Amino acid sequence: MNVAAILKAKGTEVVTIDPAATLGQVTTLLSERRIGAVVVMQDRKVLGIVSERDVIRSIARIGAAALTMPVREAMTSRIVTCSLNDSIDELMDTMTAGRFRHLPVIENGVLVGIVSIGDVVKNRIAETMMEAEALKLYIATG
Repeated sequence: MNVAAILKAKGTEVVTIDPAATLGQVTTLLSERRIGAVVVMQDRKVLGIVSERDVIRSIARIGAAALTMPVREAMTSRIVTCSLNDSIDELMDTMTAGRFRHLPVIENGVLVGIVSIGDVVKNRIAETMMEAEALKLYIATG
């Protein structure tokens, strides 16, 4: 199972925001869409990602005034991405090592989706269950 299979099942929609938007606008978007991160884009170029953690860090640092600051000041600009051919195991390793929960999917320089740790875990569990069922069938018929 790889990223392409995950996106085929969940879809390729990616919620994005302009770097000039405020963190207050980000919190509204995160809440309304029930998501944990938004990709920051300008002129079809990925500039960064802003997550719930980025918002909390900003509020902890400067207080409620953080909600009026531009996204570009709070986003993570050194983002790690993945490609359609990356395996679930590779994603798990990358997310664990980097301690983050969202990976934008880039193919040929274009944003084509986003994968969360929840997507990865859900698909890994499904994969494990299919393997277990195959083993049961093999044992029962063998």
